[in-house]
Amino acid sequence: MAWQHLTDKQWEAIAARLPRRKYHPEGGRRPVSDRKCFEGILWILKTGSPWSALPPVYGSKSTVHRRLCQWAEDGTLLNLWRWFLEQLSDYQKIQWNECFVDGTFAPAKKGGPPSEKPSAAREQSLWYWRMAVALRSEFTWRRLPRRRSTSAKRP
Repeated sequence: MAWQHLTDKQWEAIAARLPRRKYHPEGGRRPVSDRKCFEGILWILKTGSPWSALPPVYGSKSTVHRRLCQWAEDGTLLNLWRWFLEQLSDYQKIQWNECFVDGTFAPAKKGGPPSEKPSAAREQSLWYWRMAVALRSEFTWRRLPRRRSTSAKRP
């Protein structure tokens, strides 16, 4: 499936939920547009490419990453994620009874000591954890503790 940019209608709905940019009266460089940064973030998520492969059309990789970090820290991405889930639910495009727990955000211990810092090769990058926090679902299943059977009593 080829990469498709956001339509104007999609962007208008998203832009309404992004924080307003503050312009400095003393001037300075104009910030990269929110749309370019948002589409750059989507491109990274869609392709799974490293930040170094970000095409220049989306702006500098450091600028797009900085905007991602800013939106993750101030709760903008979490609010967008909630809004997307709400839209999917309203249009009945998501089936909540088929949701399941995904363990991709929980690192496996690999048998090492718990206090040992993982090697750089196994350590997840910063943007991965920022997106994990931003995209975590609040519609989680609660697992009840296992009950002991009363039929097989010990003597």
